Amino acid sequence: MQIDSAQLETFAAVVDEGSFDAAAQRLQVTPSAISQRIKALESRLGQVVVMRGKPARPTAAGEAVLRLARQVALLEYEAIAAVQGTVDALRLPIAVNADSLNHWFLDAMLDLSEQFPARFVVHREDEEYSAEFLRNGTVLAAVTGDPRPVQGCRVVPLGKMRYLPVATPEYVDRWLTGKPLADALGDAPLIVFNEKDVLQHRLIRKITRRRLDPPSHAVPAAGAFHQAVLIGLGWGMIEDQVADPAIESGQLVNIAPGKYLDVPLYWQHWKLESEVLAALTAAVLRAAAASLRRS
Repeated sequence: MQIDSAQLETFAAVVDEGSFDAAAQRLQVTPSAISQRIKALESRLGQVVVMRGKPARPTAAGEAVLRLARQVALLEYEAIAAVQGTVDALRLPIAVNADSLNHWFLDAMLDLSEQFPARFVVHREDEEYSAEFLRNGTVLAAVTGDPRPVQGCRVVPLGKMRYLPVATPEYVDRWLTGKPLADALGDAPLIVFNEKDVLQHRLIRKITRRRLDPPSHAVPAAGAFHQAVLIGLGWGMIEDQVADPAIESGQLVNIAPGKYLDVPLYWQHWKLESEVLAALTAAVLRAAAASLRRS
């Protein structure tokens, strides 16, 4: 069975853009042409590959086709570049956790962009969940917290991000003074990034040996999360590169000296003999080595 490359390109565009109309605009064809290509692809495969919703999403069968579409696009790009010398910018869909994106990963993107005309499409996702984007074909590489390779992928250790439990001095006086910390943490408000962020609760269990559920505020942006802690809205786990200067200046206090959480990070990417992927991996490793802890 052979799949037409135009059908694969169209399918990836529908998933990326979220609708047939938006895919038509990206590929500069009519919506009818998009529909015909998707129907032809589904007829050839004998499977529905797109759930027609808002946004359009791949079916379980479509996820396997999407991975193929990404790989074909990357290999076609490199073949054309080798023959013609110059090509348009390549779309590089990747998944990165917010703290890495906020601190060190942009250096890797800049590094690669100086070598290849790349157009990054960054999906921000918690490191514990980003590997799912590799499984369903959304991205070709990801920063993850999972050392187990996704099928068809390679894993490279990057290092660790260290998080410290911090709050303002005023917050400590109000919520954490006058009783043992293990008791105070049950009532003290905290900041979480989103519903997937469990760092604060992991630290609570590390200190109290109990599962507590104190009041929490969800602030799903790295800069705003830090600001929420700095104004005393709650305590939170902040990476040491940000927390240490604030502690030294007196803006923040480590609420549990000697207690911290190290989060190991890994780089997972598809097993392709690709010059672009190899260069991207090298750039990521350089940026990680300059920022993350090794032990």
